[in-house]
Amino acid sequence: MALTLLGGIGIFLLGMVLLTDGLKAAAGGALRGVLGRLTGGPLKAVASGAAITALVQSSSATTLATIGFVSAGLLTFQQSVGVILGANIGTTSTGWIVSVLGLKANIATVALPLVAVGALMRLLGRERTASIGLALAGFGLIFVGIEFMQDGMAGLADDIDLGAVSADGVGGRLVLAGIGLLMTVLMQSSSAAVATTLTAVFTGAIGLEAAAALVVGQNVGTTVTAAVAAIGASTPAQRTALAHIGFNVLTATAAFLLLPLVPALADATGLQDDPAIAVAAFHTGFNFLGVALLLPVAAPYARVIERLIPERDGALTRHLDPSVASISPVALEAARRTLLNVATVEYRAIIAILGRDGGSHPNGRALADARPALAEARRFLALVRTSPDSTAEYHRHVDLLHAIDHLDRMLDALAESHHATVARTPGPLHEASMRLAGGIHAALDWVAAPDGSAPLDDLGAMSAALAADRRHHRRELLARAAGFLSPDDAMRQVDAMMWLDRLGYHAWRAAVHLAGTEADAAADVAAYDEREARPAG
Repeated sequence: MALTLLGGIGIFLLGMVLLTDGLKAAAGGALRGVLGRLTGGPLKAVASGAAITALVQSSSATTLATIGFVSAGLLTFQQSVGVILGANIGTTSTGWIVSVLGLKANIATVALPLVAVGALMRLLGRERTASIGLALAGFGLIFVGIEFMQDGMAGLADDIDLGAVSADGVGGRLVLAGIGLLMTVLMQSSSAAVATTLTAVFTGAIGLEAAAALVVGQNVGTTVTAAVAAIGASTPAQRTALAHIGFNVLTATAAFLLLPLVPALADATGLQDDPAIAVAAFHTGFNFLGVALLLPVAAPYARVIERLIPERDGALTRHLDPSVASISPVALEAARRTLLNVATVEYRAIIAILGRDGGSHPNGRALADARPALAEARRFLALVRTSPDSTAEYHRHVDLLHAIDHLDRMLDALAESHHATVARTPGPLHEASMRLAGGIHAALDWVAAPDGSAPLDDLGAMSAALAADRRHHRRELLARAAGFLSPDDAMRQVDAMMWLDRLGYHAWRAAVHLAGTEADAAADVAAYDEREARPAG
């Protein structure tokens, strides 16, 4: 019977994984949009966290998405606290599904056909249909697993006294809470641990108080995974994990103090004859209590955590978090924000070296960090998987890779800043420098508020004008070199004009790809050819 119980737990866990993965894949980028729309205020943040967790049946998935949103700059950490509080409420929905449907209704007769239909949809369908099929199969497996768990638990109760640990004293309750925590850690799922507990109390293997104590421990156990994942992770991930742990410990403490009242509460609500639903209600109730206690002080709570885990010196790569690479819409936005940071550094460097400071620029350290940041962004994007079938995401992915290439080439040009002295020579070169500076100023205004309209037409016109200046000025200088201008001076001016042209071109194309308006590799070649084909003057 123990093997039947273990097999049932395994099938339940497999069903949960398939359900969660299927729903996440079916939702696609919608998760980002829904969470972004709903997290306006604290109550909306809590509601969105609860709703999304109940939908995907995984508080870990919601927490991971929230970490990604904070890392990508789409949510503030204070907003994310509300989502985390809501996720703890949403995860209790599994207990209601198990206690109301899994243990009472004869779902098993429908569950196996659901698995069959879901498997066929997964094998024969495409994209969203296949993902929905995966979720459907997972949903069916959950109830198949519950049936096996019931059979195994009933047989195990005949051979082993599962209620040997008394829940009458504080010591016994602490032991049971510890067992509940261990169950969650071993199963890597608080939902599976709670489902096992509900099955045990439904079959009479354990009593109501013991089941309630186990659930309290399981509620804390779900934070262990988050704590382990936060080791060495980004600052937003560590803050989110700490907020999650703090909330669950606070909630568990309040619930533990209420354990002696559980039988009386069950009697008062008429649930004394339905212990599984009583435990599910207790689980939901103490999580609501935790939210009620913490929500009024959510902002100060978030500030305390921010002081405990301060930001890391505003690093260019602070938005990159490998843990969200599997959530492609969030991961792509995190990479885009990183590249916008790098573009800001490079655009500022262009303005500085074109100024009157002799070619130096004030933030040399940031410019030195730009190349490693681009390399890290490239490695991060290699972890992100987007399908050509998902047109928008795939093109966005390609756009970011092109942006990295242009920012890299712009760094190469910036390394030749000695041309700036020649570029400030009065005449056509100085005019070209001012034209470039004007375009870069417009680009800087845009990267400071990248959700607005990018000045792509202005930048494109600037680049085309610089290309025309280069062609015209080169012929003019070579002609002058035959007269009174030395060949060396003429070549230095030609090189300076070519340098300005390169800076302008890569600044323009980087902005185009960061704005997400082109994703065709041939577009860069076409843009370059068009510049070369335009007549001078």
